[in-house]
Amino acid sequence: MTTPAPGTLGWFEVATSDPDGAQKFYGSLFDWTFDGSSVATGDLDYRNIKASGADAPMGGIFGTGGQVPDHAVFYILVADVAATCADAEQLGGSVVSRHLDTAPGAPTFAYLRDPSGNQFGIFAPPAA
Repeated sequence: MTTPAPGTLGWFEVATSDPDGAQKFYGSLFDWTFDGSSVATGDLDYRNIKASGADAPMGGIFGTGGQVPDHAVFYILVADVAATCADAEQLGGSVVSRHLDTAPGAPTFAYLRDPSGNQFGIFAPPAA
C-alpha cells in the first residue's frame, strides 16, 4: 500500500451518540466492516471503517457518548499541521482547535474552518 500524498483526502469520521446504529446503517448501506479499538488515553469508542476488499481503514466511527453534537468531518493529509494552520488563517480561514501534543504513535491534527464557515480536519501521520 502506498502512502497518500499531502493535500489528499486521507480520512473521514462520523461522530455519533449512537455508534452501534451508525455501524449498522453504514455497514448495511456500503458493505463496510468495522473494528473497535481503544485509545491509550482511555476507553474511547472508536471503530475503524474498511471498505469491502480494501487492505486498510479509510475512516472511523467515533462514539461521542453525547458529549459533542453528531457530525461528520473529512480530513486532509498534510506535511505540517502547525504550518497548514498558519496558512489557513492567512487565507481567511480559522483554526477551531489544534492537537499537536498527541499520544506517542498518534497523528497530530487540527480542525479548521474555511472562509465560508465549513469545518474540516487536517492531520499529519505520527513520526516513524
